[in-house]
Amino acid sequence: MPENQKVESKKKYFKIVADNRKARFDYNILETYKVGLVLEGAEVKSLRLGRVNLAESFGRVENGEIMIMGMHITPYGASKLDPIRSRKVLLKKAELVKLLGKVAEKGLTLVPLKLFFDGNWAKLELGLAKAKKKYEKREKIRTRTAQREIEAAFKGKTYGGTR
Repeated sequence: MPENQKVESKKKYFKIVADNRKARFDYNILETYKVGLVLEGAEVKSLRLGRVNLAESFGRVENGEIMIMGMHITPYGASKLDPIRSRKVLLKKAELVKLLGKVAEKGLTLVPLKLFFDGNWAKLELGLAKAKKKYEKREKIRTRTAQREIEAAFKGKTYGGTR
């Protein structure tokens, strides 16, 4: 084979394990970061089976490190690990310093948005977020409902009542 021809590489494995859709409703996501996690072997096996819940999880700064709290990974087999233990986030030093400065601002928090496999590595999409006010959430629901009604009217269907 000639040297100037490129060897076609294998496609990289990518699988979304968990998605925190409620976080996008409750928070305005300002920035997202793709970060690694420190996990045990049994936890990785559980992740591959999709046994994880991001619903109540959040990021917290402890001793100059970012920890994910409240992420529930169901134990695999006879594993004795605590399913809700805190897990360390892996970031480059420059990103960590930048993120710690932003989290120190009032009203900003870290929210896990998505857990996925990128190649053989479990990664987490971490969002720097600001909480929405109640009236913002109500307005979003109102606009979404109005949009559905408009689309239904164009399709000739009834929505929410009789015609």
